Amino acid sequence: MGEKWFPTVPTFASAEEERQHRKQRLAAGFRLFAKFGFEEGVAGHITARDPIEPDTFWVNPFVVPFAHVRASDLIRVDHSGEVVEGDYNVNTAAFAIHSQVHAARPDVVAAAHSHSPYGKAFSSLGIPLDPLTQDACIFYEDHTVITEQGGAVVLEVEAGHQVAKAFGSNKAAIHQNHGLFTVGESVDEAVFWFVSMERTCQAQLAAMAAGDPKPIRH
Repeated sequence: MGEKWFPTVPTFASAEEERQHRKQRLAAGFRLFAKFGFEEGVAGHITARDPIEPDTFWVNPFVVPFAHVRASDLIRVDHSGEVVEGDYNVNTAAFAIHSQVHAARPDVVAAAHSHSPYGKAFSSLGIPLDPLTQDACIFYEDHTVITEQGGAVVLEVEAGHQVAKAFGSNKAAIHQNHGLFTVGESVDEAVFWFVSMERTCQAQLAAMAAGDPKPIRH
């Protein structure tokens, strides 16, 4: 029998190497979002804090389809909304919300949002997810419903600040009449929480349509 292997958090020889790794994982995250059908026109973004200049973050370029995003396409944006690295424009909504989430949460490396089908449908209910299944329990008492700026396109920093404040210390949020937001200490984590939360929304919507679902006990 060979030596058993278990995945571990990667280590890096330099900050430049860590930066490239984050950009590669970010590009992969967009490919996954495309695969799962989370793209809706120019809506949606995933961001990753830069390890060298942590008051800036990497994000997808405006109008480039998720399925085509490469690490070399990503742009780096500061908290004033200026593109400090890259050849594309920034999605104003991505800047307005994500800059404030990154500023308010130094523990957050990555944040993910898109107008995914079940997430935006569930967000219209204005309710949190119930612990209906084992998978749903990961969000129990660790997500919130945000009503501030619900349904509006968030383009102003102050509006993004309201959303970030309402996000609190949770791993995820349901922005009413908008969609899902997730954060993590890595790109992988933020993307996984988003995919899992979208499927959890789908499962709860199906259960509610079928009858009166019974939640798992506290």
